[in-house]
Amino acid sequence: MTELYLIRHGEAVANVNPIVAGMKGDAGLTPLGIAQAEALRDRLAATGEIQADVLIASTLPRARQTAEIIAPALGLPVLLDDDVQEMRVGEADGLTVGELKARFGLPDFRAEPFRPLAPGGEYWGQFVLRVASTLDRIAREHEDETVVIVCHGGVIDASLVAFFGLPTLIPPYARVDTHNTSITHWRCQHDEDGEVIWTLLGYNDDIHLRSVGHNEHVSWGAVPPAEEEHPAVPLPIEDEEE
Repeated sequence: MTELYLIRHGEAVANVNPIVAGMKGDAGLTPLGIAQAEALRDRLAATGEIQADVLIASTLPRARQTAEIIAPALGLPVLLDDDVQEMRVGEADGLTVGELKARFGLPDFRAEPFRPLAPGGEYWGQFVLRVASTLDRIAREHEDETVVIVCHGGVIDASLVAFFGLPTLIPPYARVDTHNTSITHWRCQHDEDGEVIWTLLGYNDDIHLRSVGHNEHVSWGAVPPAEEEHPAVPLPIEDEEE
């Protein structure tokens, strides 16, 4: 089994200012985003709940900065990987949303599924394929290890779309809201026939954020460890002849 923990970066300057944030437009974390990452670091250090073998981060500043903050809790160096970046924005990088609208217009990914956000960027299907193939690559490279990947909300969204087998050409009509510094936990394993099985064990775990902005922080040492897992028992399949 390979465990993948996907962590969204802390609140970024680009989350509160209308800036299209590729490598050029990404100004890193806000003070709140730093506090969020520090709260996650303190939680992981106190609980030891993730015994990671590898820590990977997107090369975009907001993710890299988040990874650098939590790295001491995991006792690991940060390995940078361009392929876990957010959707690539091409020539829109660094523009305000108003400038993006004026220069390129806003794409309708459902009406024009092969149109990127801006020239040189990705369209939705490309992005989902990149995320799925990258997570598959990382799982294969680190088979039977526990990997933490500090990435982006879009990457986590795309993992849900790809591994649940949803249509990938256009964005799904149902949306999710992945919180800053939340933890999403995937397990990758093989069945008896060698088929790769992805299992979602946790999504949007951000309990550490309850301590952000309060004088009294959570005493993580007093938090009981997670109970032993009790997987759901599949329903029996009726005999086709009945």
